[in-house]
Amino acid sequence: MIAALAKQRGKSLLWSVAPGVMRFRGSRRTHWKWSIGMMTGDSPLGLHTPREVINPVLTCDDITDLHAGFVADPFMLRKDGEWYMFFEVLNLQTELGEIGLATSQDGLEWEYQGVVLRGPQHLSYPHVFGFQGEWYMVPESWKSGAATLYRADPFPWYWRRVTNLLEGYRFADSSIFSHQGRWWLFSEASTPGNHGVLRLFGSERPEGPWVEHPASPVVNGDICASRPAGRVIEMDGRLVRFSQNPVPRYGTAVNAFEILELTPGEYRERPLGGSHILGPGAESWNRDGMHHLDAHMLDDGSWLACVDGFIWTGS
Repeated sequence: MIAALAKQRGKSLLWSVAPGVMRFRGSRRTHWKWSIGMMTGDSPLGLHTPREVINPVLTCDDITDLHAGFVADPFMLRKDGEWYMFFEVLNLQTELGEIGLATSQDGLEWEYQGVVLRGPQHLSYPHVFGFQGEWYMVPESWKSGAATLYRADPFPWYWRRVTNLLEGYRFADSSIFSHQGRWWLFSEASTPGNHGVLRLFGSERPEGPWVEHPASPVVNGDICASRPAGRVIEMDGRLVRFSQNPVPRYGTAVNAFEILELTPGEYRERPLGGSHILGPGAESWNRDGMHHLDAHMLDDGSWLACVDGFIWTGS
């Protein structure tokens, strides 16, 4: 039933109203209210809002250097005992996404610092990661037809373009990670009339060259499983990836998949759990859906995650 609905509604659900994929037009941009929250738990599959946090921790009202429509797609990292969060900020003047920065000492209370990356095209999903003492980012810029790697120079305020990792598709929400000495990258790479396509690439180093996996596309035609929803994580010795579930509306929920086998020649996965791990919440800021999380294991074995959620105030 869901697959049939997804196939029927694929274009309207995935492309028409997706933050970071299409620019908002008319009054829609003011009706779509995305915010960022913090959650904790014993597992990234069972997150909740801790008592000491009042969500959302970041909204468009916290953005002081431009007129913002929403904030979404948060990614975190920890450096020298301080937390840094990078996220999409919709600039209402240009109707383009830009990459903002917030910082925190405890990972629960955040202070907005400013925009650190903008360009001639929409930017979102700022996937940040470290490698050999350097910090890198792969933001989504789907309209460019490439997935582009940036390096902090210096961290965290300035980001310089290094190279295009992938070209040839409109890459959405590229997610890069290391596993067993090799680098891997998932990216939603649909084409007009063919939605719900998740491609997998491999490389010896994060800057490439990247080669498409022989099993790619690993998802083909299922919009509930194809578009990445945050960082791939290792949990209890297992690799877990997250996907956006856009039924009945874009941004409704997050699904999880366990990667059972990932080698240069083989790929297998299975769904985790019988329902969404994140979805519409009881609070006002996320009552209509959630579509992203970035989870990190803390020293005590618990998990801290930045997430986003939205309310729809239009008709």
